Amino acid sequence: MKVAVVGATGMVGTVMLKVLEERNLPITELIPVASERSAGKKLSYKGNNYTVVTLQDAVNMKPDVALFSAGGDTSLEWAPKFAEVGTTVIDNSSAWRMDPDKKLVVPEINGDVLTADDKIIANPNCSTIQLVMALAPLHAKYKMKRVVISTYQSVSGTGVKAVQQLDNEEAGIDGEMAYPHKIGRNALPHCDIFLENGYTKEEMKLVKEPKKILRDDSFSVTATAVRIPTAGGHSEAVNVQFHNDFDVDEVRKILSETPGVIVEDDLANNVYPMPINANDKDEVFVGRIRRDESQENTLNLWIVADNLRKGAATNTIQIAEYLIEKNLV
Repeated sequence: MKVAVVGATGMVGTVMLKVLEERNLPITELIPVASERSAGKKLSYKGNNYTVVTLQDAVNMKPDVALFSAGGDTSLEWAPKFAEVGTTVIDNSSAWRMDPDKKLVVPEINGDVLTADDKIIANPNCSTIQLVMALAPLHAKYKMKRVVISTYQSVSGTGVKAVQQLDNEEAGIDGEMAYPHKIGRNALPHCDIFLENGYTKEEMKLVKEPKKILRDDSFSVTATAVRIPTAGGHSEAVNVQFHNDFDVDEVRKILSETPGVIVEDDLANNVYPMPINANDKDEVFVGRIRRDESQENTLNLWIVADNLRKGAATNTIQIAEYLIEKNLV
């Protein structure tokens, strides 16, 4: 099976190669793809060196699967070109997520929507993935009415330039700025661009994407997304009101039995999810599970995950694994 990794030299692309190696996909030919300025560079995979090729060269090679993490503009232009030659594209950008003709997939939740005819498949936003991993089993049991989310997102979600800005600030170096303000010792309520309604694009992704993934628009969502000076891992404080009442111990049991979710909720021993502990892990961690005493049928959760792994690279590769398992590619 020929697999192309588009954006192979970027932050998510690098993690994709690492996760591909760990999960041992049945790849007979790896095609690392990047911009023309990166073409000709060498990348290591499973002890072998591979030459980075251009997008057009990769299309000409007709890979079976192309894992995209090269930005929305690149995806809009090139994903259809790969699809035309029979490649199944799994795209990590926001380009196709809300397209009514494209599937938006977290395999554990809605992999069953996929068919062999789906040639461009969207990977959800990193914050959305960890959110729905925790909420999906609870929604199935108690039926969500309203979700309020506050995120605490790592600079790695912005990319290499933002990580470099934080590193420079910590080292006392004046360098290129990814953000309009300092990020060290700070918190920026500004993830992605501001929209006409006063929300950021990141916040509106959290409003819209869960409804598409869960195939249900009967619940409402509002969000505030904040960038904080952590090097990796996104955290979310989530307040969810259900139509039906719940037992907190039953909530813990449901979450602990959910594949891909780990409950860390031992307050007596100061055990709760933290991004530093989620680093380089594929699971979604949930803790601080408690009833909201100000409103009936309402629950508070703290949800943490590695945004470059389950929030991006791992989920993309899990979609590919699902397609292979179901003989859809």
